[in-house]
Amino acid sequence: MSADQTSGDEHCLALVRQHDFDRYLSLLFAPEAERGGLAALYAFNMEIARAREIVSDPMPGEIRLQWWRDALQASAGGDVDQHPVAGAIRRTIETYHLPLDAFLNLIDARIFDLYDDPMPCLGDLEGYAGETSSALIQLAAIVLSRGADPDTAEIAGHAGVAYALTGLMRALPWHSARRQLYLPADLLDAHGVDRETVFRGECTPALKSALRELAGIAHSHLARTRARIDGLPTAVVPAFLPVCLVEPLLERMARADFDLFANPPELSRLRRQWILWRSWRRAGKRV
Repeated sequence: MSADQTSGDEHCLALVRQHDFDRYLSLLFAPEAERGGLAALYAFNMEIARAREIVSDPMPGEIRLQWWRDALQASAGGDVDQHPVAGAIRRTIETYHLPLDAFLNLIDARIFDLYDDPMPCLGDLEGYAGETSSALIQLAAIVLSRGADPDTAEIAGHAGVAYALTGLMRALPWHSARRQLYLPADLLDAHGVDRETVFRGECTPALKSALRELAGIAHSHLARTRARIDGLPTAVVPAFLPVCLVEPLLERMARADFDLFANPPELSRLRRQWILWRSWRRAGKRV
């Protein structure tokens, strides 16, 4: 392993530990030989997902995402490989024969993050989750299978949607503060949710009703994940470990007196570590 590769792996690992602790914990259960590839994958995801926090308005964000598209498709040996995350993810794509289209689709899906446009419907939200969260799980499963097809696309699809919907509900206070809503418009309309009350941080009965329905949809995808998990190869379990946090978070949001704005659901780092360890011990029988 070259000094540049070692440096890139360490940079990616530090980035994931800082910004995506759940996935950082999960990759610690992976074989050491694959941790660098997983760290590169998750660090790339963070670079894309954080675009809105880094830029001041959509146009620089679009330029940033275009840079990543170009970086992924650049010829070998160029200056782009000097970027620690870009170099690491390009090596990972080559080493594990990862499909480039999955990365480009993930970038395209993240354009939505740069704007305050409403999420039109539940189908659009599930599609967004599939292109981002589900795709990331599937790519991680391929890395853990050392480039082979792990036959996990369907279960990764449901697992990723369950994880993404739960995460977006947890992040509602932060998104609404910048007048951004990932909650689908058709769901909000069905429950009579006034968007301005959401932007003001009011957890109204209408919003609670809409969130309960969305939580039920997350539960449904989680149940479909569990129905298929018995046949999951043990080697790919670390790719799915963060999904084991979905149920305890949904349970907290299901409390009758729960106010998402006043008390966003959280699990301590120690509890998250214990939940992932317990799921790992079960060797993928339940997530």
